[in-house]
Amino acid sequence: MSACVDDVALWMCSNRQQLNTTKTEVLWCATRRRQHQIQREPTRVGTDFVKSVRSVRDLGIYLDSEASMKSHVFRTVSSCFNVLRQIRSIPRSVTRPVPQSLAVSLVLSRLDYGIAAFTGLPTRELSRLQSVQNAGARLIFFGEQV
Repeated sequence: MSACVDDVALWMCSNRQQLNTTKTEVLWCATRRRQHQIQREPTRVGTDFVKSVRSVRDLGIYLDSEASMKSHVFRTVSSCFNVLRQIRSIPRSVTRPVPQSLAVSLVLSRLDYGIAAFTGLPTRELSRLQSVQNAGARLIFFGEQV
């Protein structure tokens, strides 16, 4: 393990890269049964220490240590429902296309981003994402509460 970490430091040095320990995080992946074996202490990379976390964000997609995408689904669903509540608070004086275009641009774009990563998700996680789409459709077409 330490040889691998030293190799990372050597590679970074030879490629003129510098480790920013305030921004760098380590994600150890394991099955749910093996989660208790994951070390939570900071990991040494060269002379620096990098903190270990349970989930990381890369290109806007949250990856968790179980590779289950639960953290990404949770954050996506939360942010989408927040946007839907904000759209609902728009006065009724605007025409129907305004909330529709807001929902498409602000909610559906969040659901569609990284959709390839949702392949193979459990039904429970997919149903949470589907509930956002259903709430958006109800808001747009029936003006129902989110």
